[in-house]
Amino acid sequence: MNQKFTKWSLRGKWIIAGFGLTLLLMGLVTFASFKNTTEIQQGANRVQHTYQTLNTLTDFSAAMTAAESARRGYIFLGNRQDLKRYQNEVTNMQSELRLLQKQIHPSLSQQQRFARLDSLVNQRLALLKQSIELYQKDETALQTQNNITERSVKLREEILPIMADIKAEEQSYLQNSLEQSDNSIRLRILIEILGTILSLIVIASLCATLDRQWIKREKIESLEVSLAQEKEFSELKIRLFSMISHEFRTPLSIILLSSQLLKEILKELVDELQLKNLYRIQSSAKLMNHLLTDILTLTRAEAGKLDYKPQLINVENFCLNLVEDLQLFGTTPHLIKFMNHGQCFRANLDEKLLYSILSNLLLNAIKYSFAGGKIYLILNSEAEAIVFQVIDEGIGIPPAEQEKIYEPLYRCQNVENIVGTGLGLAVVKKCVERHHGEIFVESAVGVGTTFTVKIPHKNLALV
Repeated sequence: MNQKFTKWSLRGKWIIAGFGLTLLLMGLVTFASFKNTTEIQQGANRVQHTYQTLNTLTDFSAAMTAAESARRGYIFLGNRQDLKRYQNEVTNMQSELRLLQKQIHPSLSQQQRFARLDSLVNQRLALLKQSIELYQKDETALQTQNNITERSVKLREEILPIMADIKAEEQSYLQNSLEQSDNSIRLRILIEILGTILSLIVIASLCATLDRQWIKREKIESLEVSLAQEKEFSELKIRLFSMISHEFRTPLSIILLSSQLLKEILKELVDELQLKNLYRIQSSAKLMNHLLTDILTLTRAEAGKLDYKPQLINVENFCLNLVEDLQLFGTTPHLIKFMNHGQCFRANLDEKLLYSILSNLLLNAIKYSFAGGKIYLILNSEAEAIVFQVIDEGIGIPPAEQEKIYEPLYRCQNVENIVGTGLGLAVVKKCVERHHGEIFVESAVGVGTTFTVKIPHKNLALV
């Protein structure tokens, strides 16, 4: 009896010690995770602050250019509205400059650059003011005005490199912040994995002293903890990518809007051929925006939080509009031909997910097609499903790799120097599955590729 009591007493001590060690490990993991989450949030705040600084720098540059333009309009055309616009832009410049002083990184180099920038800007504003006052006194003093303009241009040439240096250092801080956030996420994953492994080892050592019911209960509790941690991390990852995506979209929107305004200004002044680089800017910004959408879509899909909101849409009109939009994406022009082999119908589909499916397939067709190759988007209706086909005459997909093309970041070996991320088809697969559909591929190297997407008729509403 005493031997049995001693045995259970020793076993009880081991159980208590094991549970104590497990709780200690979980506490350490929780504390480390909380601290790591705080660092991630701080990194996100630094990223957002740096983006605001870069936006302020862009706004200041735009105001400086607009002020000079308005000054010239007033001097050479005598337009009173240009004078008012000049005064407004000078006020904007001074406001953005004060804001920039508060936002830039408080390093010695940045403060020195800003002091130099402030001095040069004040000198240039003084010249602009002198030019306005001279014009108001003597409109015929053209030679003096030209001298002032030349001095203003020289000051601008001194200002631009300083602004570029400020921007470069802020972008360097931005990159460091992103890398720190990435390292914090990796560290948190490592801590949680190590903590979980150690906890499982301790729990496994206690299983010998517990009956089957205790073992089952411990496994259930451990699984619940792991699932909770995984869910928490997934939600954090979605929030982080959503924040990064939003912050990237802000400068992208500014780029697109600015390039569009510049296009409207220049299209009457220069030949269409000279606007080629402006079109490249717009195309690149659109492609970057598309990439951000793909990353966020894939992240949400992997976390099981990809929204699915079907609504009644005209599929034929949707395809026509999509083809028209995508004609402008590539630097090498490709003609996309749309064909509807079925009757005109509408469908209950998620428009955003359908856009991700077809745009990624068509962009891949454009990217991997030879110059002058034909690309087709075909809409059809079968007995059980609505069918979309994207056909190209491009480089094709090797048969041995066709099973892997839907894996994130996977790229075939024959893509050579063609730039890509390997995300497009993974996004397509997730969006098709969200519609309860299927996707098939037929391809031959050097001949072309056909992607077929089938979405069940339960989503359709025939007109």
